[in-house]
Amino acid sequence: MEKETTPNPRAKRWRGVAINTLIFVALIAGIRVWQHRDMASGPAPALQGYTLEGKPYTLPAHPDKPVLVHFWATWCPICRAEQNSIAAIARDHPEVVTVAMQSGTPSEVARHMRNQGIDCKAVNDQDGSLSGAWGVQAVPASFIIAPDGHVRFVEVGYTTEIGLRLRLWLAGL
Repeated sequence: MEKETTPNPRAKRWRGVAINTLIFVALIAGIRVWQHRDMASGPAPALQGYTLEGKPYTLPAHPDKPVLVHFWATWCPICRAEQNSIAAIARDHPEVVTVAMQSGTPSEVARHMRNQGIDCKAVNDQDGSLSGAWGVQAVPASFIIAPDGHVRFVEVGYTTEIGLRLRLWLAGL
């Protein structure tokens, strides 16, 4: 007589959890690939413009230290949630430049920054040409540029302060 085996309910439940976890991870990975599809990689694109104070800014081809290039918009709620982290990093790292994407005139962007208590270097991308050159289609978007002038890390959406600081540190190694 053959022994009947009944499926272990505990093993069946864990198998279901494992399958659901794999599906979730694959979904997140697919979304990230789709978000990054046109974004800058390799040598950093040119970034030239004027800060809101009217000073010319040019991203160095080979910066001394890693640079955080952060694209944001005044109309973006996620950008507002992240802005204090970016401002804190900018206080510690002068190599932070933010780009206000299609957010109005320089005076409107400056007023927004004053009202929000944001004090960091900002270039206004009123017509979207800078964000287009970097492949930015959604904000917030952060790029970490290594001293060799290459894009080392790209993030789209909310990113924690510790995550950005860690990426800056890793890009400097």
